[in-house]
Amino acid sequence: MITKLLRYFALITAAAQFAAAATPEEEIRAVLARQTADWNRGSTDAFVEGYSAETVFVSDTITRGVDGVRERYRKRYPTPAAMGRLSFTDLEVKMLGSDHAYVIGRFKLERSAEGGGDASGKFTLVLRKTAQGWKIILDHTS
Repeated sequence: MITKLLRYFALITAAAQFAAAATPEEEIRAVLARQTADWNRGSTDAFVEGYSAETVFVSDTITRGVDGVRERYRKRYPTPAAMGRLSFTDLEVKMLGSDHAYVIGRFKLERSAEGGGDASGKFTLVLRKTAQGWKIILDHTS
């Protein structure tokens, strides 16, 4: 009887762990939610943890590597007022196999006039699943 109960308990535990496992889309959305929270608390260093060392960032210029992306953000958004409040909307996550995905969405920065005023635009991200989780390897923002 105890053996049957232990097997039943093990089965229920395994089923609960399987059900609790996040899908790749949920994991990717969590990366973006973390980035939003990090940005909104003023931490550029934490924000860029979502990027890979091999990242290519395409906007008005092309920036390569996570250190380059960090410096780009620090120069363009040097103060909390310039950073403003970030939000992402209209996110579409599409898998490109088991370890790559792309995301299309919109960003909005709500800022005071002193901080540069509101800004918004669209972005496309390509992410790759790594041992450290999902990382952005390409960011095209306009």
